[in-house]
Amino acid sequence: MNPRRIRDNIWAVGTIDWDRRLFDDLIPLPEGTSYNSYLLKGSEKTALIDGVDPAVEQVLLDNLRSLGVEKLDYIISNHAEQDHSGAIPAVLEAWPESMVVTNPRCAGMLTDHLHLPEERFILKDDGETLSLGDWTLQFFLAPFVHWPETQFTWLTEEKILFTGDFLGSHQATSDLFVRDEAGTLFGAKRYYAEIMMPYRKKFPKYLDRIDGLAPEIIATTHGPIYDRPASILEAYREWSSDEVKNEAVVAYVSMHDTTAKMAGHLINALIDRGVRVKVHNLTGVDVGELAIDLVDAATVVWASPIVGVGPHPNAAYAAFLANVLKPKVKYTAVIGSYGWGGKMVEQLLGLLKNLKVEVLDPVMVKGFPREEDFASLDGLADTIAGKHRAEGLL
Repeated sequence: MNPRRIRDNIWAVGTIDWDRRLFDDLIPLPEGTSYNSYLLKGSEKTALIDGVDPAVEQVLLDNLRSLGVEKLDYIISNHAEQDHSGAIPAVLEAWPESMVVTNPRCAGMLTDHLHLPEERFILKDDGETLSLGDWTLQFFLAPFVHWPETQFTWLTEEKILFTGDFLGSHQATSDLFVRDEAGTLFGAKRYYAEIMMPYRKKFPKYLDRIDGLAPEIIATTHGPIYDRPASILEAYREWSSDEVKNEAVVAYVSMHDTTAKMAGHLINALIDRGVRVKVHNLTGVDVGELAIDLVDAATVVWASPIVGVGPHPNAAYAAFLANVLKPKVKYTAVIGSYGWGGKMVEQLLGLLKNLKVEVLDPVMVKGFPREEDFASLDGLADTIAGKHRAEGLL
């Protein structure tokens, strides 16, 4: 990817990874991703904001050279994770006069991960500034978006905010700026669900600070640049709020079709009662799609047969991930089947300790469900619909 002009003397110099399909050996990337890096040529000083993944560092180096960068004064690091910092050692080697500008905590993490020497850092605390001549950079600490060292960088005169991973999306697109707004918001919701959601309680104050700056452009480290940022800011306020929707996620796995029959009956019963249902078969599930549906759901139902004495491993894995992601769901229940006994309900709920939920009565069936078992599932549907109605959702 060649350099692309954002404004006069402001360039996107990162790259697009069209083919990457998995991040952290965990997160699916159905649309690929990008590693965004930005070059600012001030009247007196030149700064690079964030780097790229070390696997594509040569693209960054070539882009900087193609723009005639003979002297690079500063490398601003908003986030120490290696997909943004991993190319910093190569940049420092190519431009040995460069200094890494970041906050103290990020400097410590860069030292740990990249073994950068302490003398290569200029440390900045919250609200402090750095002059590029005609431009001023101001730094704002924003811990846990999504690591503890993260920060924003504000280009004051141009009203451009560089937010690192915050508000970003894993998307490989030829659009420099957001042009498919619906598609980008969906990608950003996936990114929020998979990566940002555990820290949502911190986001309202960061969004308030951004509103106070009134940026014309928000440039993230993944995905296209927002030149009309109102939509992503509004979306993040909704996603990170405590408000849920009239939605129930039913996540199921079945070995001999018994649990599938129970899940199917419950799904139809919920639909008949006006509850919107999101269904995920946990065999081969895209965990990103499951995470997206957890963002707004009021209720999650886990449906699993007993394997040995506990839940099916796919159900346990999904519950473990939900516990890590900490969605704002309000109600949960377990349904399932067994042959001779076990402790699946206790074990599944034990994996959900981070969720501040009301646990509804389980429906556990020995063998294939009978008429009274289907009636119990109808009762669970009644309970869920009643809870949603009491919340004003239905």
